[in-house]
Amino acid sequence: MKPLADDRAAKVEIREAMRLLLRTPLLTARRDPEGFALVRRYADELKSEFHQFLGYRLVVEGRFARLHKPGLGPDCGRRLTRATTGTVFSPRTYTYLVLALAATVTAPEQMLLSELVAEIRLAAADAAIDLGDPDGAQKRHLTAALRTLIEWDVLTETEGSVDALLADDEREALLTIDTDLARRIVSGPLGASRTPEEFLRAAERPDRDSPRLAVRRRIVETPVVYLDDLDETERAWLRRNQRREQLNFHEILGADLEIRAEGVALVRDQDDFSDIDFPGTGTVAQAALLLVERLLETERPEQAGHPATGGTLVIGVAVPTERLDAILTDLAAEYASAWAKSYVTDVSTLRADVCRLLCDMRLMAPVAPTRAERAARERDTAAEHPNRQVTDVSNARGQLATPPPRPEAGHWVLLAAAARYRPTTSGRTDRPRRHTTPSPKGGAR
Repeated sequence: MKPLADDRAAKVEIREAMRLLLRTPLLTARRDPEGFALVRRYADELKSEFHQFLGYRLVVEGRFARLHKPGLGPDCGRRLTRATTGTVFSPRTYTYLVLALAATVTAPEQMLLSELVAEIRLAAADAAIDLGDPDGAQKRHLTAALRTLIEWDVLTETEGSVDALLADDEREALLTIDTDLARRIVSGPLGASRTPEEFLRAAERPDRDSPRLAVRRRIVETPVVYLDDLDETERAWLRRNQRREQLNFHEILGADLEIRAEGVALVRDQDDFSDIDFPGTGTVAQAALLLVERLLETERPEQAGHPATGGTLVIGVAVPTERLDAILTDLAAEYASAWAKSYVTDVSTLRADVCRLLCDMRLMAPVAPTRAERAARERDTAAEHPNRQVTDVSNARGQLATPPPRPEAGHWVLLAAAARYRPTTSGRTDRPRRHTTPSPKGGAR
């Protein structure tokens, strides 16, 4: 029998490994040798804990560990971004990423860059996808997709660089491909889906059959779980079990479940759950924090009763886009010498990226527009962009929607958790101790 001290040490390390995998669901020995060694040491225990507590499937192989997570529902993910610029992936970039994965799962161990590009175009032809002429824009999308596979260790630049695609001359590169890892990237039910639409619906579908798993997954994958995020069955389950879940999350993950009238959030002194640093460095993170603080000088989400007692819970206050732009314009002028020039000179882009970050952190949400506003916006958009499809931002229940914010959205809600960032009289901000994100690294779910 192991000494009790060893059991305690093992429990601490298992918790650490679980938090690491929640933050980095695709973990490779090359990127994080110490973390991967920890996961391999407790592979059996981790597989059991993830399966029983969250219904997640963990695969641990010789060079990598992959935590497969079911979806949380429509619009609950976070989009991938380009590693160099932080620009969110466009549909075209995602198309190249999927095609590149399709080309690598059956590829040899090494390929020339030109050969891989040819295989990607063949995969597109097989899927009846018209990639168009390989102009500069297309090459940038493809390079961003390949850079993501390099970040995930599916590809390794053995000689040269994939940036050769952006050169005018015919430069070449030699790539090493980890086909085993490529086959583990996709978590969705490929075999059970006959069409792309079926696959996407199945991949994002939450487990409505188990409110226990559905609520726990939201708690570990999102910064704040508001009651409005849950359906009636899930709210009832959480209300009955919230105190017991406090003990469970502390025992299994070493984190505290903070319970408020508006909802719940998982908090921890060390910020080792999330791959988003907020408050953080960089123009967008700094602008987001300052925007929230300025809004809280005049606006404060207030509680007006609790649904359990028949009251109406107000989880946020409305803020028009014009007010956001006015504040960000002032901030851009004040911090012009310190912030990125591209944001200082383009406040609408700054607002879009700031709002995206605040929505990811569940501090803000776009509001579904009224029917008249939607109709007017659709008429304007149709006139300006005849080939563009306009989609509704409201969710199925017509309440607060949480899709990636769109620049044309005219209404926002400052959510209750934002009040934690109100500056105190000493000038300090009462910041939450920890945040999780909907989908670590945006897509490696």
